Amino acid sequence: MHSEKSFRDMLRQGTPLVGTVLTMPSAAVAEVLADVGYDWLFVDGEHGPLGIEAITAILQAAQHRCPCLVRIPAIEEIWVKRALDAGADGLIAPLVNSAEAARQVVAWSKYPPEGCRSVGGGRAHGYGRTFDRYLQSANDRIALVVQIEHVEGVRQIEAILDVDGIDAVFIGPYDLSGSLGKPGRIGDPDVQTHIRRVRDACLARRKPVGIFAAEAEAARPYLDQGFVLLAVGADAVHLGNAAEASLNLVRE
Repeated sequence: MHSEKSFRDMLRQGTPLVGTVLTMPSAAVAEVLADVGYDWLFVDGEHGPLGIEAITAILQAAQHRCPCLVRIPAIEEIWVKRALDAGADGLIAPLVNSAEAARQVVAWSKYPPEGCRSVGGGRAHGYGRTFDRYLQSANDRIALVVQIEHVEGVRQIEAILDVDGIDAVFIGPYDLSGSLGKPGRIGDPDVQTHIRRVRDACLARRKPVGIFAAEAEAARPYLDQGFVLLAVGADAVHLGNAAEASLNLVRE
């Protein structure tokens, strides 16, 4: 969990980082996917059944193989504390629509004097045994990613990017399309225009930008467009698709 190079360092290098989304409360599934070769795993605490116990078990199973970022269910201090104390390599804050919300995430995630994160003694701290080492390194190692998934967040993107401590932006194209009254229509010109606005603002400030893609075919063009943080598909979908493909081969 404390390798020489942090996920935040990897982000700053600007090389593509390809991951997938974990939605199932299964440490075994997380362990299998961590061994596939992904650069990171997106642990989804916002949608689905993952509570802090399941998130912790996933981190225990997968993190020594693959960096794990936790999307907290809401921008609330209690969830920032729980996810970071469990040892997450970084946070993904959902539905960030303002600079104020971004600043709050940073403040809750950083120990003083950079922020106001409270002190615990959980898994991240070696259950107390590596407490001092963690406190000295956490502010530098933890990656903070804000998710832009609403038209208001797009409108405020420049102000959000100006917040110190934000390491990357991640676009949620499905909710963004919904906020434009076109749910699920990712290819719609208006949706694509808003995605490009966020991307262009990030590239202009040399801030890493990422996006979710439901399948590999949708993900590859994003690499050519300057996206470096990709989450491709999700555990349950991978499982279902592989099982269906296997079954179809047997029945041919």
